[in-house]
Amino acid sequence: PAPTMSFFCDLKEAPPNAIFHLSKRFKEDECKQKIDLGIGAYRDENGAPWVLPVVRRAEELIEQDLEQGRINHEYLPIAGLAQFCRLARELLLGEGHAAIKEKRVGTIQCISGTGSLHAAAMFIANYYSKKTVYISDPSWPNHIPIFKMFGIQNKPYRYYLAASRGLDFEGMVADLKGAENGAIVVLHACAHNPTGVDPSHEQWQQLAELCKEKEFLVVFDSAYQGFATGDVDEDAYAVRLFASQGLCFFICQSFSKNFGIYNERTGAVHYVGSSEHEAKAVMTNAELLVRAAWSNPPAHGARIVAMVLGNPELRAQWCQDIKTMAHRIQAMRTLLRQKLEEKKTPGTWNHITDQIGMFSFTGLREDHVAFLIKRHIYLLNNGRVSMAGVNEHNVEYLAASINDAIAELGSGEMAHL
Repeated sequence: PAPTMSFFCDLKEAPPNAIFHLSKRFKEDECKQKIDLGIGAYRDENGAPWVLPVVRRAEELIEQDLEQGRINHEYLPIAGLAQFCRLARELLLGEGHAAIKEKRVGTIQCISGTGSLHAAAMFIANYYSKKTVYISDPSWPNHIPIFKMFGIQNKPYRYYLAASRGLDFEGMVADLKGAENGAIVVLHACAHNPTGVDPSHEQWQQLAELCKEKEFLVVFDSAYQGFATGDVDEDAYAVRLFASQGLCFFICQSFSKNFGIYNERTGAVHYVGSSEHEAKAVMTNAELLVRAAWSNPPAHGARIVAMVLGNPELRAQWCQDIKTMAHRIQAMRTLLRQKLEEKKTPGTWNHITDQIGMFSFTGLREDHVAFLIKRHIYLLNNGRVSMAGVNEHNVEYLAASINDAIAELGSGEMAHL
């Protein structure tokens, strides 16, 4: 019989996610010259996904542990794999950090960076009085909907200066000074997405002082530690600085990029508190919320990370693997800038090498992007490109196409969203 009732017949279909829809279009494109600059995932010099050698080795050891009965497929605790949680926070803050020694850091394993942010926002919505979060303009597109899901409304703070394609530090400080005391503030720990523009050490020091003065509840998004510069300690500078200044804050950590385990959804949320009691209170109450959200985290990715970080030989190999990724991307930044300058492409292109991490905010307009997509070069409408998709085989075609787009359509009003 035909259905006699409908509950959602008036609901309109949602538009596709821009990044994953772009990836789908790329995969369906049969052109041999196609280039994928949209998805935030590392590619090797041949444009192929790269499984880190150290991850392959860790998986071999995990398989041996499984065969010999040392591990199994039982549920993990709500807070996740204990060894993973310990090593994850030590990677962020440093093994000998005072906050760790004093047991002022609580950790819950989460479903990568998105799940970590979800857990932090969920806890804040339930246990914190402020309901406004300040997020950089621009930022990772998922930040706003994650907080909005829990009734926390966004206010943007200035971050990107279109004219210089760099950091609008004065605007950022002015907007944060104007924010209400105790507000929630999201900061990118390193390799800001989508701009690739980070504060200097001196600017981070000023931001730490400002956040302390304004009593902000800071939520760090740390998705690129080690991947940004190739140095895990350098990329943890901001997080460690804030902890050393006595601030209390959340850190949302992802291992997708720096371990290349994107589909294992491995991450953690940490709270750096004022005391062991506060850290335990936050985490035990957060566990109650996590239990209702996903109950327990998956084990495989956490075992890979714990195996690597807990073994000195594997950890050394991992540090070399992330240097391989970071340095190749840095080399491609240099090469793309060189090609554009050789062609005398209108505009300045130093921002490509000034920016760091996976992404570059090119400054290309939406019509330039449409031109490039017609040439089978896939990037987001705001001009953000994943530098991981650039290699020695396609950089000449990419530079020539950018040059042609600007020559045909002009360079006016470039460099902003």
